[in-house]
Amino acid sequence: MWPRVVEVMIGAWLVITPLVFRGTEDLDRYAVNAVVSGAIVITASLMAFWRRTAWMRFVTLAVSCWLAGHGYLSAVRPGPPAAQHEIMVGLLLLLFAILPNDINGVNRPPSTAPAPRS
Repeated sequence: MWPRVVEVMIGAWLVITPLVFRGTEDLDRYAVNAVVSGAIVITASLMAFWRRTAWMRFVTLAVSCWLAGHGYLSAVRPGPPAAQHEIMVGLLLLLFAILPNDINGVNRPPSTAPAPRS
């Protein structure tokens, strides 16, 4: 479940980024996108802790694709810092969103049963 915890932290970062990029051109568009995306990521990641809604990590996957796409297509190259930030955070979220919830179960060592004798 540690990927969901990291996603919550990244979502919190998205919520506070309008305070960081105060001098960015078109800040209103990027600020609204960051706050809404951050709130969705936090909600989806927290809901993914519950076994019945474990599929909510795919909502985070969709939001990460939205962030990267919006940051890339919203401005001419090189984009303003807020657009570059959206691309970077979108790709970072994408890395965590593809990890399964039970990642520790996947990485368990093989059983310690004795090997059959031949």
